[in-house]
Amino acid sequence: MNDSLTIKVRKIVAGHFGIDPNRLADDSQFCDDLRADWFDRLELIIAIEDQIAGIEIDDIVVDHIDTVGDLIRVVESRYKKKATAGWPGSQQRVGAS
Repeated sequence: MNDSLTIKVRKIVAGHFGIDPNRLADDSQFCDDLRADWFDRLELIIAIEDQIAGIEIDDIVVDHIDTVGDLIRVVESRYKKKATAGWPGSQQRVGAS
């Protein structure tokens, strides 16, 4: 795992929900633990995309993100794809071919 990326994602999530990032666990569920509805989750994904350069997450992938750990894995996976592709400004979408 990329520790700095994990920390950044946790800070974005914590800021969005107004909680201490240290209270978030990988298994913290957006719906049950953070009381996030569909709109809260949408706003969070937009914040992630705005604050982490080159990250864009398809709606179909978003529907499968249930926990903080899921979100971190999706962001890290997208970040690794971007880095290995050698396209520093790439805006490829997660889940797109």
